[in-house]
Amino acid sequence: MITITEDDIDINRTIEKAKHPDVGAIVTFTGIVRDDGIEGMEIKVQRELAAQELGKIRENALKLFEIQSLEAIHRMGTFSVGDVIVTIVCSAPHRKDAFAACEYVMDELQNVASIRKSELREE
Repeated sequence: MITITEDDIDINRTIEKAKHPDVGAIVTFTGIVRDDGIEGMEIKVQRELAAQELGKIRENALKLFEIQSLEAIHRMGTFSVGDVIVTIVCSAPHRKDAFAACEYVMDELQNVASIRKSELREE
């Protein structure tokens, strides 16, 4: 599932949803706003276009890797240093595919043009 939201991400609920009798590994990635001398970050998303782009990334990951489930949650709005902005959860029978799929999705997310990030600096 692909979700674009303004709400906080409940990583524990997302991990619970990924559990399945055939799953031997669940890999998560959580991206946060890093302190690079900034006050925060603003993320603007063209929802419909982003949903299409993210859906294609998910479909490709499901074809490329032997995974049971993949959930990507990306937030939009204004965030402070330390806030969670993205979470990816991949489950698979074996860890290699779970890690590879999670890395693939995060790498592909960096190229989604409909998600724009702007650093907020103190004036």
